[in-house]
Amino acid sequence: MNVTTQVGRLVRDPEVRYTQGENATAVARFAIAVDRRFKKDGEATADFLNCVAFGKTGEFVEKYFQKGMRIGLTGRIQTGSYTNKEGVKIYTTDIVAEQVEFVESKGNGNADASQERLVKPDNASFQNIPDGIDEELPFN
Repeated sequence: MNVTTQVGRLVRDPEVRYTQGENATAVARFAIAVDRRFKKDGEATADFLNCVAFGKTGEFVEKYFQKGMRIGLTGRIQTGSYTNKEGVKIYTTDIVAEQVEFVESKGNGNADASQERLVKPDNASFQNIPDGIDEELPFN
């Protein structure tokens, strides 16, 4: 079974083109940097993976993702080859993204902003509910 799941950051903004013909289909190409589990000489290393998404998934990637954002994707690995203008055969490996999702919220790029959401405002307080009004509460 050819299934892969990756979480990484977009290396650049997705590039979207449309196929020709009556039923034009979006083809989004992008690359992600995926951290390796182990460090080399004390420093983190990453793999740079080329990805492609078709149709509605490609349009979704184009609309909502940009360079630096974290993305989670599930898909398959697809290999191929072509001969370039110089007559050299080039081998390719792409991840065909079949499902993509957000891995972090929009504000998580800034650590200070995410911490602000966790801090309770000074004027916030809890309201005491008197005993004996259980029937009046909208939930039980």
